Amino acid sequence: MNPEIAIDLFKNTMVFALYVSAPFLIAMMVVGLVMSLFQAVTGLQEATLTFAPKLIAFAGLGILLAPWLLRSLAEFTIATFSHMSSMAH
Repeated sequence: MNPEIAIDLFKNTMVFALYVSAPFLIAMMVVGLVMSLFQAVTGLQEATLTFAPKLIAFAGLGILLAPWLLRSLAEFTIATFSHMSSMAH
């Protein structure tokens, strides 16, 4: 495998990882911001208060995005396997 193919494979993998994880990261950021605002307004300064809403949001988003995630992962895997013949040279 020459370095250009390895670098391209690594770049594609990193971009795909960001593409798949971005909805979860954005949702957790929004939930964390809302809960921090809620804590600031109410005066509740409990560190564990944000855990349950983030967990619920993560689980709900995972259920909603499961078909898209599986389709994306399958397409990425098929594309990577189809490029393996060019990697052998």
